[in-house]
Amino acid sequence: MLYGGVIILTYLIGGILCTATLYMFIPSLITRVSGFGVFRKGTVKKQVAFTFDDGPHPKYTPKLLDLLKLHQVKATFFVLGSRAEQYPDLIRRMDREGHQIGIHNYCHTSNWLMLPGTVRREHLDRSADIIESIVGTRPNHYRPPWGLINLFDFFRHKQYRIVLWSLKAGDWNTRICQTRMQAVLLGGITDGSVVLLHDSGETVGADRHAPYFMLQALEEVLNQLQARNLQFVRLDEMS
Repeated sequence: MLYGGVIILTYLIGGILCTATLYMFIPSLITRVSGFGVFRKGTVKKQVAFTFDDGPHPKYTPKLLDLLKLHQVKATFFVLGSRAEQYPDLIRRMDREGHQIGIHNYCHTSNWLMLPGTVRREHLDRSADIIESIVGTRPNHYRPPWGLINLFDFFRHKQYRIVLWSLKAGDWNTRICQTRMQAVLLGGITDGSVVLLHDSGETVGADRHAPYFMLQALEEVLNQLQARNLQFVRLDEMS
């Protein structure tokens, strides 16, 4: 009896592991290694896309928008639907100042932990409805939290362009000093770069005040990038 129970338990564990591998690990591995089904980097010379996740934030997003306006940079914001709902004026300002607004789920929950229908209804469609109600335009670019996708996300390409990144600076961590962040960005930005940064530190794994240091680093980076004659574009302007 005990032996039979062990066999059944072994089969159950094996089935769960196989399902998890197919649903979560393999799709994310494929996107990271080959870029299949996602957009990670542009092909046009001199184009760079700055992207900002996890906002909007009432303190840091206005400062970021001021900085981008000063340097005439257009960017893409992957916002959380719950925060867009909470700070609609910031969403309107992003749109008014020419930035693109994309989706980063309704709250910062990994697609690995949700069923496909939950991702679609409670995060993508819900967030798209909120953003459309604020600015009148429905978003069609999507970055899943932590860049982790599940198998069914591949089938969303008709509605949403899934975007990852080609360069990140670890700006969610205050232990990454401003000087190091600047070095990573200045050394890594090249033709077609999609740069991942964050204008909020209020998600799991992030430091609450990390955007303060990101803004300090970004200001110096933008000052130095001016000499490179780069074009800073929204993701929907990049191919």
